[in-house]
Amino acid sequence: MNTRNSKLELLGSAPVPKALMALGIPIMIGMLINALYNLVDAYFVSGLGERQMGAISIVFPLGQVVVGLGLMFGNGAASYLSRLLGRGDNNTANSVASTALYSSLLIGTVIILFSTIFLKPVLAMLGATETIMPYALTYAKIYVLSCIFNVFNVTMNNIVSSEGAAKTTMCALLLGAVLNIGLDPLFIYVLNMGVAGAAIATAISQMVSTLVYLIYILQKRSAFSFNVKDFSPTRQIMAEILKIGVPTLVFQLLTSLSIALVNRAAGEYGDSVIAAMGAVTRITSMGTLVVFGFLKGFQAIAGYSYGANKFDRLREAIKTSIILSTSFCLVVGLALTIFSTEIISQFSGGDLQMVLAGQKSLLANGVTFILFGFYTVYSSLFLALGKGKAGFFLGACRQGICFVPVILLLPMVWNVNGILYAQPIADIFSVIITIFMALHLHRELSMTEKQIMSNSEI
Repeated sequence: MNTRNSKLELLGSAPVPKALMALGIPIMIGMLINALYNLVDAYFVSGLGERQMGAISIVFPLGQVVVGLGLMFGNGAASYLSRLLGRGDNNTANSVASTALYSSLLIGTVIILFSTIFLKPVLAMLGATETIMPYALTYAKIYVLSCIFNVFNVTMNNIVSSEGAAKTTMCALLLGAVLNIGLDPLFIYVLNMGVAGAAIATAISQMVSTLVYLIYILQKRSAFSFNVKDFSPTRQIMAEILKIGVPTLVFQLLTSLSIALVNRAAGEYGDSVIAAMGAVTRITSMGTLVVFGFLKGFQAIAGYSYGANKFDRLREAIKTSIILSTSFCLVVGLALTIFSTEIISQFSGGDLQMVLAGQKSLLANGVTFILFGFYTVYSSLFLALGKGKAGFFLGACRQGICFVPVILLLPMVWNVNGILYAQPIADIFSVIITIFMALHLHRELSMTEKQIMSNSEI
């Protein structure tokens, strides 16, 4: 009980910088290490050849779609759960947490089975060439089935974060990632299993993360019960989960779509360009996942503060999060810009064409990554406050509304450079839109605060 109270104290009354660090840093570290799942796979698989490297680049967006289901229910529930905890409504919170977890597992199972049955045409649609397809099939058959563990982990990651149990999330992610780093070279090279070995290593690692969350639930350390009897997919609960969850899912789908469009466009220029863009995606995801991880703590504080009508605390959380996330993005962006050639060379396997393409793209992505923290604070904030439509629009900007037209049109006039620079250009457009939406949100929050104060005086 004391543990639960200390978690809620971080959300509601602890100094904002302390709360952000206590909640955000563990998740951030966990997400950083977790990002190594894909980066380590890419590093070790790159030693097998450009076709194998291209294969895991093709499969990546398919995995992201499946994981998006966990995000839909997990992130959708997390926003609602933080606000419920802020109001002290624990009974509803139990129902929401249980409904989110079991719904994600049920729907995830259906989607995974469907993807497995139609695996080859799906991979072809994602941009697999004839030379890449055999390796993509080998990797995907194992990887997609193991995604059920990832669905569970992602759902629990968000739910557990909403109650301030950041260390549990870090532990789950850390153990899984460290195991993956150790198993990859063992299965790929020592046991000579190739791309299948990379998939098996990832599957085992995800199972270990699942075990951590199961222990957390069974030991009743959570503020939520997760009882099957609490599974209650009522219209009200599902509406609250999905109004935030659907935008989150769409964001994930758009991320997968953007990668697929890049792969298909890159296919015209050979397997080396596909492999280069796959490496760039994994490298930049290291930075993006750290920011997302840190802002999980911010989301919990923002949702709790908004639910408790603590507007001063909410504003302080926004300001502090922008400063901290932008500072991080500045450091990472400069590193990607200055050392772009050295970084991309680690994944090239000696392929000069891949190095040249990857270096150009990574340098440009490094420059615009400096803006990523500001954009993500507000895309997270709208969802934390339960503003689903605005959150949906802003979340869809970077990988969808701004990116899709750029990747479809720019290569027509700029050839391969249009592919390499598509994401940085979309990032700039997204930040401009964010500025206008942020100004409107702050005016809205000020009006809401004044209305609540006037009502309390009556």
